Amino acid sequence: MSKRLFLKTTAALLATAAFGVAHAQNTPIKFQLDWRFEGPAALFLTPVAKGYFKANKLDVTVDAGNGSGGAVQRVASGTYDMGFADLAAVMEFHANNPDAPNKPVAVMMVYNNTPASVMALKKSGIKTTANLSGKKLGAPVFDAGRRAFPIFAKANNITGVQWTTMDPPLRETMLARGDVDAITGFTFTSLLNLEARGVKAEDVMVLPYADHGVKLYGNVVIASPKLIKDNPAAVKAFLQAFAKGAKDVIANPAAAIEDVKARDGIINVPLETRRLQLAIDTVVNSPDARAEGFGQIKGPRLTLMASQVSDAFGTKTRINPDAIWNGSFLPTAADLNILPKK
Repeated sequence: MSKRLFLKTTAALLATAAFGVAHAQNTPIKFQLDWRFEGPAALFLTPVAKGYFKANKLDVTVDAGNGSGGAVQRVASGTYDMGFADLAAVMEFHANNPDAPNKPVAVMMVYNNTPASVMALKKSGIKTTANLSGKKLGAPVFDAGRRAFPIFAKANNITGVQWTTMDPPLRETMLARGDVDAITGFTFTSLLNLEARGVKAEDVMVLPYADHGVKLYGNVVIASPKLIKDNPAAVKAFLQAFAKGAKDVIANPAAAIEDVKARDGIINVPLETRRLQLAIDTVVNSPDARAEGFGQIKGPRLTLMASQVSDAFGTKTRINPDAIWNGSFLPTAADLNILPKK
């Protein structure tokens, strides 16, 4: 081998090794969303697109989901390292699977209030929670609002409700047709789905759980205990990058939707922009979120929710709030200061 060829070969090997070392420093994180690539998914897709995770030495892949329960299950199974799910679904998994070895833990609050609400057409005569007694309500059996409805009913003295079960794509259609009197669902999902079916927003009565005595927390970032134990620095790095991206999304939702469109080219951009803005206004930058601080929880409120979910969901064991939440990986107060003041 000539000296020149030897030097070239050596240089190439060193470059390859250096690339390998640099690449190895990026920790892979598989992240499971709670739902499809809709507007709110921008909260996670934007920090990916802007390279915030990469800058924190993480290689994050974000996959669409089909419900909070599925997200919790997939993190629990080890298929995913982290995810996004309704806190009530996390609580339910813990209480119904006390011996599960890998119960996901909430590490950051994102939706400070549950997005669940009851929605009815104004022409039905339903104007207040008092009008819901004896009515026919519809929702998928796993819908977060339906699961938590006993809490809502107790807080508002609602009795005699009859439930109709359907697949998610039929929920708003059945309300628009008059097959049910009202539905439960996430406001920013069902309200815009009703519009897509020809129902004007001003013709819909929306009764948000958060405004009617139900202070349940909503969606959280969850992590597997295995990741927390094996690589706590990665959890911290993820949350710091996520908070940075979320600040950008809140500041410019229209730009952030382009990151969602990059993952699903057939989305309705104006509709998803509105969906994202509605999610920000109602559950991310809500009065409760501003009072408690983005990303954080309050112990007494978490304890009350644990008790309410235990009762409403009829869990096998009582929910232990201390096992559900680990706030030790949250970014600094400065990094969490992402909510614009009202």
